[in-house]
Amino acid sequence: PAAKGRGATFYGSTLSVQPEKAALVCASADREWDSNGTVFGWNPELGNKAGEFGHNDYYGAVVAACQDLQLDGRTALIAMLLHDEIRGRLAECFSLKDCFIDHVLHGAIATAAVVGAIYKLSVDQIEQAIGMTVAHYVPFRAIRAGHQLSDSKGASAAFSTEVAFLAVKRAALGFIGPQDIFRNPQAPFRLFCGPEQKFQRVGAKGEPNSRSADESPFDLTLTRAGSDFAVMGMHFKLGLYEHQSAGAIQACIDLLASHPELLLDSGNPIGKIIITAYQPAFGIIGDPAKRDPHTRQSADHSMVYIVGTLIRKATEIQRSSWKDLILLPPDYDDLALHHPLTRKLMARIEFRHGGDEYDRRYPDGIPTSVLIQDGSGASFDSSLVMYPAGHARNHLTSDPCDLENLLDNKWGQLCRLAKVAPSDAISGYGGIGSMTAEELRAIHQV
Repeated sequence: PAAKGRGATFYGSTLSVQPEKAALVCASADREWDSNGTVFGWNPELGNKAGEFGHNDYYGAVVAACQDLQLDGRTALIAMLLHDEIRGRLAECFSLKDCFIDHVLHGAIATAAVVGAIYKLSVDQIEQAIGMTVAHYVPFRAIRAGHQLSDSKGASAAFSTEVAFLAVKRAALGFIGPQDIFRNPQAPFRLFCGPEQKFQRVGAKGEPNSRSADESPFDLTLTRAGSDFAVMGMHFKLGLYEHQSAGAIQACIDLLASHPELLLDSGNPIGKIIITAYQPAFGIIGDPAKRDPHTRQSADHSMVYIVGTLIRKATEIQRSSWKDLILLPPDYDDLALHHPLTRKLMARIEFRHGGDEYDRRYPDGIPTSVLIQDGSGASFDSSLVMYPAGHARNHLTSDPCDLENLLDNKWGQLCRLAKVAPSDAISGYGGIGSMTAEELRAIHQV
């Protein structure tokens, strides 16, 4: 618990705790449901196309810091924008996944910078907090590898934002951490690229950069005015699924809407489903181990499970819109994981890598196609899906979605599961920008 008049709260609670613990709980909840947004590390205008993805799981850290200092909602909203900006631009400049480092490190760096600014640390103290975060707490993608994924995957962002928050606290108390962490030749950034590079990133070509120089391996450009912020390129997920499966979901919805006869007789007309996609989707959610998920964390990162569940639900209700087929927490419980029809449909799915034709189109879009064959040999082809519903460039398609309506549906469904009135929760969190400090302290009381 926090001292009287200090601390922060977490979802559904009025208990005031240490702010880093509130940040931990909120980030873990955000990630557990995997219903957050995604940026893709793609900024061709600046030539920054590292292609790292990341999610906005870290708003809880910002709210916790503002609650602790009794700041208002507008301050929190600006800090959220700054957090997304730092994290999103880092994703454009440096691919952590190519170094087997988890993408949450970018989020932890942003947490150290933004929370440090909220607490009015000096520039040197913020630099040292970032240095401590990177030097002591690098999360490897081991948490996302293995036959069955564990709770660690869902808590990765939470753990990283907690330790970043603690690094800020230590720096504020005078603890001196590493400086120049981006130029440090033994920190992850210089180890894998830039002068005196020691290791090659996955897929890198040519010889390592052996030139001796004291410099950062990339320049970080942040938007400070206008509307071209990194968050504007975010892909909204419209339910609970790994973002790289969105193209396949869109393709299936389109096909089933055009050919409802495929849904008759529990989907028996469906003989085979061929999904073609890009790397890294093929390697991550197409991992052979993911063909038989036994945990919630494995299932939401399994292309065959996500598509199998989607089609199973469509056969049950004989409808096929995004709102009708929204994937929710019950779709990943123990009963759903072993549903006989889902498993039957999963066995009919073949997941292919589309090669360069698909790879070169990511991360501009989520290039995916689905081909369904019926028992007679007839084929139904979705053609290439680039910008599924929820994607920042979906408005460029011939049939753009009503994003606000679909998001309202998602939050409404999730609120009802928690026995919370959707209108109260949506209006409460949606009004954060005009909240007083007192109202912000009560934001999680829904």
